[in-house]
Amino acid sequence: MPVTETSRNKALTARQREALECIRQSCLERGFGPTIREIAESMGIMSPNGVMVHLRALQRKGHIERSANLSRSIQLTVDPRTRASGIPLIGNIAAGLPVEANEQDERLDLQGLFGNKPGNWALRVTGQSMVDAHIDDGDYVIVRSTATARKGDIAVVRTGEGDATLKYWFPEKNRIRLQPANSSMKPIYVKSAEVLGVVVGVVRKLA
Repeated sequence: MPVTETSRNKALTARQREALECIRQSCLERGFGPTIREIAESMGIMSPNGVMVHLRALQRKGHIERSANLSRSIQLTVDPRTRASGIPLIGNIAAGLPVEANEQDERLDLQGLFGNKPGNWALRVTGQSMVDAHIDDGDYVIVRSTATARKGDIAVVRTGEGDATLKYWFPEKNRIRLQPANSSMKPIYVKSAEVLGVVVGVVRKLA
């Protein structure tokens, strides 16, 4: 008898199902999994260790996959996004001034090039602030989910105001410099910012 999603869920405790639903909603709404802190807040758990108990159980039972040392590495093994071919196309990203990031439910089929790896997603670039890095308006950037970036990485960054932008990442003393790759544009300086991922590829349609 085939194992269905319903029968799989019957093997879970109520709290494990609650954690799984939190992960599922994050993947469907944002294109990537929640952090442990976000799961803890959703479930009303004070300690991250309490969340880890449920995550280990979900991973052992085959519901999720996790990568070590990445805060947003939690991915579903069975999900409408991951079953479909291609990388999730979750919205547009500004390569000019920061703008609100709007998510959408499309897919970009690059299976042969990047593979449908958990934690990979795509953004369509708007603006020309990264043109000297060969990332132009209308291009697609392939992004690997990570909460950290090395100095000089091209990163998808959310500022303290909630805006998202694509820039070189340069932490400096008491501030962060978000550097465009366009000599006619000035850098953006912020006190704090969240790294959502780093660019691992660029796709361009020429005709």
